[in-house]
Amino acid sequence: MRDELAVVEDIMRSVVERYDEAFPRVPGTLPIYRVLAYHLGWMDASLQPAVWAGGKRFRPLLCLRSCVAAGSEPERAAWIAAAIELLHNFTLIHDDVQDRSETRRHRPTVWSLWGDAQAINAGDALFALSQLVALEAAGRLEPSRGAELLRRFNETTLRIVEGQVLDLSFEGRDAVASDEYMVMIERKTAALVAYAAWAGAYVAGAPPERAETFGAFGRVLGLGFQLQDDYLGVWGDPNLTGKARGDDLRRRKKSLPIVLLLERASPVDRDRLRTLWAGSDELAPEVVEEVFGLLERYEVAERVRAAVERYHEEARALLERLDLPSERIEPLRELVARLVVRQR
Repeated sequence: MRDELAVVEDIMRSVVERYDEAFPRVPGTLPIYRVLAYHLGWMDASLQPAVWAGGKRFRPLLCLRSCVAAGSEPERAAWIAAAIELLHNFTLIHDDVQDRSETRRHRPTVWSLWGDAQAINAGDALFALSQLVALEAAGRLEPSRGAELLRRFNETTLRIVEGQVLDLSFEGRDAVASDEYMVMIERKTAALVAYAAWAGAYVAGAPPERAETFGAFGRVLGLGFQLQDDYLGVWGDPNLTGKARGDDLRRRKKSLPIVLLLERASPVDRDRLRTLWAGSDELAPEVVEEVFGLLERYEVAERVRAAVERYHEEARALLERLDLPSERIEPLRELVARLVVRQR
């Protein structure tokens, strides 16, 4: 996988390094582009080169493989894939500030090292870089097609922001319906995954209807991806996720397990859970264990796993609907299979 993504990684590094070289070397000034390099996994907390510690790079990989499935070479999608990954990481830096997450990928988050204000600056810088890289990708297409690539890129950014607004607004509510929750993650997570699959096919020259099917595939894959994240946020192995056991519970996060628990619990248990979720401080370890007990009582883990599998089955069906040569689709099938069972 790393070899597949080497061209994308090279593009991102070259862009960040280009702007870092032009940034004034003023004593006491935070080297902001090196902070970006830290977040992207290329430097350690002292801003020295590090063994790569980046994320899954799932979205650019999906973009490249969709391009191949649609009949082109992966390099054709490399620039838009890099733009997608930079955009995704802009959202992660801001999300960490908003969620007060102190670790990501087994390392301190940007805000926990350099403060909220500089983390916001770092996120803004990544957003601007994603726009510049997307502009380069668009410039490699015929003008009207490049404009469509950029238009959808920015509309996708709006969907992500809308999803985050919904997510934060849910924190102040006693309960969130499961259909409301799915609307939120369709924007916050699935929108960018859908764009990645659509864009890979689009830059490969796929006919509009086929490119839209790639986008639909990405959408349901993104929904399954987020629900697997929700599962791991509660039941994931800390050694693999980089987060404490029950981290989403400790932070009172209304992810799908809690949404389903509130829908299924008895009135007494529902009232207890609402009381626990009404505060703002992190839950004490013994309270987290109490919530684990409620989740087990109402078989919530099984329901979440079933939902993950359902979306991935739908993704597989959409791949078959594309009716493309098996050797071109197989890398996407492999990606779906891996995401269903991923542990981090």
